[in-house]
Amino acid sequence: MYSLRIMQPATASRLRLLPVMHGLVGILFLFDAIGIYKSAQPNWLLVGFFMMVGLLSLAFPFVVKRTRKFSETNSIARLLQAFICLSGSLYFLGHQQPITGLLMFVVGIGMAYIGWMEYKIFQPVYVKMDNTGITLPTTFSEKRIGWNELNNVILRDDLFTLDFKSNKIIQLEVLDEPGQEQREKMNGFFRERLT
Repeated sequence: MYSLRIMQPATASRLRLLPVMHGLVGILFLFDAIGIYKSAQPNWLLVGFFMMVGLLSLAFPFVVKRTRKFSETNSIARLLQAFICLSGSLYFLGHQQPITGLLMFVVGIGMAYIGWMEYKIFQPVYVKMDNTGITLPTTFSEKRIGWNELNNVILRDDLFTLDFKSNKIIQLEVLDEPGQEQREKMNGFFRERLT
């Protein structure tokens, strides 16, 4: 009946972890450069490559804040990091360094998974309200909340607030805020369903 476009609830915590994850991958790439440098016959091209991508990964979170297409840029960076880790694992496995090769493989799979999760989180999602309850999006599915579980529901400014009977409150940021008349209709609908 009604729907609101919101920011995914896990987005705020994911944004705080973004510099940490890129930084850890950057440090791993720098350690890879050191490992290749210390080998019996160092491949200077790979040393330079891992140094470059390591420094770029460390700087990425600070530079990407200025771009308009944040989620797309972040997804491409994650894919590149995953590809470099997976292909780097082949190099280390081929040069009799199985522990480093397996670590790079695991990190590559992890980066691909994190990239997919971030892609899903940054997609627009909608809260849907109808006569039977409210449907909230989660990372992988949707959660259905019946009107009988709620004390109050209100849409004010750019916040959609759910007050549960179990003393739990959820506040969601609304991205496309409805006009004053539409907001009053929705709040009236919420009051009607809660009585």
